[in-house]
Amino acid sequence: MGISNEEIEASMPQTQLEWNEPAKALMKRVPFFVRKSAVRSIEEYARSQGITLIDENVVAKARALKEQGAMAGQEAEASKQSQQVPSMTGEAPQSEKKEPAVKRQFVSFMYYKVDPAWRRLPSSEREQGKKEFIAGVEEYTRDRRVMVMGYSTVGTRGDCDFMLWRISYSLETIQQLTAKLLATKLGQYLHTPYSYLAMTKRSVYVDKINPEHEEQRLRIIPGKMKYLFVYPFVKTPEWYLLTKHARQGMMDEHIEVGTKFPSVKLNTTYSFGLDDPEFVVAFETDKPEDFLDLVMELRETQGRLYTLRDTPIFTCIRKDLAEMLDLLGG
Repeated sequence: MGISNEEIEASMPQTQLEWNEPAKALMKRVPFFVRKSAVRSIEEYARSQGITLIDENVVAKARALKEQGAMAGQEAEASKQSQQVPSMTGEAPQSEKKEPAVKRQFVSFMYYKVDPAWRRLPSSEREQGKKEFIAGVEEYTRDRRVMVMGYSTVGTRGDCDFMLWRISYSLETIQQLTAKLLATKLGQYLHTPYSYLAMTKRSVYVDKINPEHEEQRLRIIPGKMKYLFVYPFVKTPEWYLLTKHARQGMMDEHIEVGTKFPSVKLNTTYSFGLDDPEFVVAFETDKPEDFLDLVMELRETQGRLYTLRDTPIFTCIRKDLAEMLDLLGG
């Protein structure tokens, strides 16, 4: 299973703008492990210039601009180092001090089930309850204390009706928002059959195909695609007793399979010590058929032998909050 190194090295990353063939040919000369970053940088330049079709001239201009920026940065760093004076106290020079650690995010997947009694309330009471609920969410998202995405599970699960995917740098903020929502008229009729708490973390495994991926894991940036597939994940104890080299080899196979499905974006979060699972994984896509095929192929990889549990699996459909709540009935 998996794709060959030749296919990886000859591939063109997924693009958001239109590229002509000469421009694509130029990008395929870029080393494959930085090709995705280069494509993204050129598209950012094109968007800043109002360009919708990328040709070889756009590629050349974007590269030249980036090289100018790199040279300016090198000159500034050289000037900074030349001005440094060794400390007489033995303290490390400023440039040698460690950079502050990147803040990691708390990630919450909270599933709600509405009591059937809700649907028997007068329409006016249900409308008031939904307005209070939405206002509670907006109070916390307005100043970006927390990011909230709503998903309906009506028709895809029998034990829950909707899910709020919440991301924040503060666990207390997530807790306060939860309490705020439960105090609304709608909140009085909600149960929480499932709730998963995790954090972002740089992976211990190396992604040789997309080295930037591990940096991206420190910050969840939802792609706002139509479908989200979420499940908790637990490895067997035997997995952690393998050598790191053996585990990396099996992860390489996983990564190669994943590259065959560029329409599926993986968000991996870590729950060790925070919740019952070890990981909570969330796959975003507009193509459920690609996710299904991806999971089938992953089932055939060697690492599957070391999966203890990867259920329940939730198929979630992205909705704005008002539409998500309207699907509850009334």
